[in-house]
This record gives sequence, C-alpha cells and structure tokens, in this order.
Amino acid sequence: MADILAGDPSGLTLLVERHHGPLLGYLYRLLDGDRALAEDLVQETFERVLRQRTFRPSNRLKPWLYAIATNLARDHFRAARRRGPVAGAGDLPDRPDPDPGPEDVTVVRDQARGVAEAIGRLAPEYRETLLLRFYQGLSLQEIAEALAVPVGTVKSRLSVGTRRLRDLLQEEGEETS
Repeated sequence: MADILAGDPSGLTLLVERHHGPLLGYLYRLLDGDRALAEDLVQETFERVLRQRTFRPSNRLKPWLYAIATNLARDHFRAARRRGPVAGAGDLPDRPDPDPGPEDVTVVRDQARGVAEAIGRLAPEYRETLLLRFYQGLSLQEIAEALAVPVGTVKSRLSVGTRRLRDLLQEEGEETS
C-alpha cells in the first residue's frame, strides 16, 4: 500500500494477488450469485484503491478494502431499486462437486441454495455482517471498521442476523415438509 500511496502502481499487483479471491467471494455472495457483477465490483474496488488518497498507514488494509467493496455493492443496490427488478437476478449457478455421489450433490446444492436464498432475504446490514464474519473470516473489529459501526453493533447484527437466518431456514424447512 505504501507503493501505491507513493504513486507507484506496481504495489497493486501484490494487493490484487492477496485480496482478489476473498473480495470476489464476498461480493458474489452479497450479490446473490451474480459473478459478472461481483467481478466488476472487485475491479472497481481496486481502481478506487489506485485513485484514492484517504488511506492512512495507521489503518488496517483489509477492513478498508471491504468497506470500499461494501459501499460499491450498496450503491449498486440503490441504483437497482431505482431501475426496478431484473429477471433472473437471484438465480444461483449450479456447481456440482465431482467427489460425492449424485444424491449427495443434490442435497448439498439444495441446502446451499436455501442458505444463499435465506441470506439474500436478510436486511442488508445483517447480510453484510454475516458474510464478512462467516464467509470472509473477518474479526469483529475488522467488520466494525469495514462497515463504520461500533463493535457492539457488529455483535448485535451477528446475533440478530443469525437468529433471523435460522428462522428463515426453519420456515423454509417447514414449507418443504
């Protein structure tokens, strides 16, 4: 990051190598499986890193990157609400696992789809917090920094979000029974 701040864009290569995959995974889940849009937003995140002048060496890099990515996703959701719904926006691609048998693959896929759909139904503040914690492995402090909220708010959102997610999954299970 010091190279980038000094005006040398070569530091971006290492930054992209370390953080592209995790950022893509986070945005992919946050955007309900829209890989193309997630890739676009990851690229935009790194473009903003190059153009920015607000990063301070005393700040931690990881939460700052996730804050940029989260804000880009929020901007996308706001713009999408103004445009209206897009057909197929919530469809998740099928990704079969070659190791387990066909029955196992179907069960795992259905469960993953159910969890992804339930996470997608959560309010944005809970969805962002749960994805950053459980899919990206950020600490409570890092999540607080990325979302610009106190750690207590992160704890509350995790508690409420997991409870609401559990309730949504139980409702879904009852509907399919």
